[in-house]
Amino acid sequence: MKIPVKLLMRMFACVCGIIVLCEFLIYYIVIIQCSWPDVDPEKADTSIPVRDNNEPVRAMFLADTHLLGSRNGHWFDKLRREWQMHRAFQTAMAIHKPEVVFFLGDIFDEGLWCGKLEFDYYVARFHSLFQVPEGTKVFVIVGNHDIGFHYSISPYLHERFMQAFNSPPIKMMSIRGNHFVLLNSMAMEGDGCFLCRQAEIKLNGIAEKLRCYQGAGKGCESGKLRKHYSRPIILQHFPMYRESDRNCDEPDGAPEDLKPMQFRERWDCLSKDATSMLFEQLAPRAIFTGHTHHGCHSVHGASKDIHEYTVSSFSWRNKDNPSFMLSVISPNNYAVSKCQMPRESTVIFLYVMCLACFVLWFSHNLYRITFRRSRSTHVFKSC
Repeated sequence: MKIPVKLLMRMFACVCGIIVLCEFLIYYIVIIQCSWPDVDPEKADTSIPVRDNNEPVRAMFLADTHLLGSRNGHWFDKLRREWQMHRAFQTAMAIHKPEVVFFLGDIFDEGLWCGKLEFDYYVARFHSLFQVPEGTKVFVIVGNHDIGFHYSISPYLHERFMQAFNSPPIKMMSIRGNHFVLLNSMAMEGDGCFLCRQAEIKLNGIAEKLRCYQGAGKGCESGKLRKHYSRPIILQHFPMYRESDRNCDEPDGAPEDLKPMQFRERWDCLSKDATSMLFEQLAPRAIFTGHTHHGCHSVHGASKDIHEYTVSSFSWRNKDNPSFMLSVISPNNYAVSKCQMPRESTVIFLYVMCLACFVLWFSHNLYRITFRRSRSTHVFKSC
């Protein structure tokens, strides 16, 4: 039986429409619902005056992209996840236009196992998928899947990643009076290893510099070094020490059966000692972390004024409802908003429903064509 050309064209248009909806438009439909947060003036730190009427920094945070390598996952799985992350990221960049993007570790899934050629491909693939407009700054924090946990990190793996992404064990960078401290979580063991020793020396220097900015440091050249002070923001891969995700109540939080699971220090989170040391040395106002693949908001410190935001995985391979965070940051205040991305289960549901409707529609049209032809044949024979 010959199918009319018009019906074939309609079929092709329907299939194209389904693909465009599920692989392109849905990202705009969902991500456009998220917006930059409004800063609450009542939450401003009045002890820190804002100078020069600086515009707040607009920052985007995402974590655990886990780009697949040659070992784990199927080729289609790799292709599918990379397309999803690429489409979601580029849609977010087009809609929200952040001026700085922070990747909170585990950008690779097999970074600690791959050789030089594969690592170079990894790096090129990362820059291709997460390309940003000119003028947008990108900072990458190292994760355990990028160079390994503390016990398995070699100088070669550390140096290779550091050179590729300018990611030393610890560094501080400032944007319009806002100080960001980027940490290598695996260097916070405090056991004097080659990585930990570097981090310890650098951390002491940063802490002293912040005290000088505040006017409380010893031996500071106040005429040269004194700058506008604001409490820093820590960015790292591991969460600060917490017992579990039991108290995390977020839309993208861990499943209920996983929340009570006890966190292991130095594996699922920083140790108590490292956490206390960072709080004492840096006195941060906010912390952004990843690693757990699930969202969480924790409050630390005796005065409950240190807020930690654990960002869920950006990959649908790790989570049905990935998300990222937007933050508006000024030297004496900040605000955050969580941006949900399309659920993979929703995309699958749309495909199944569209396919079912398509089959019914096609069957109906095919039946009409067959019925008309059989009727025409019957009338012809009767004549």
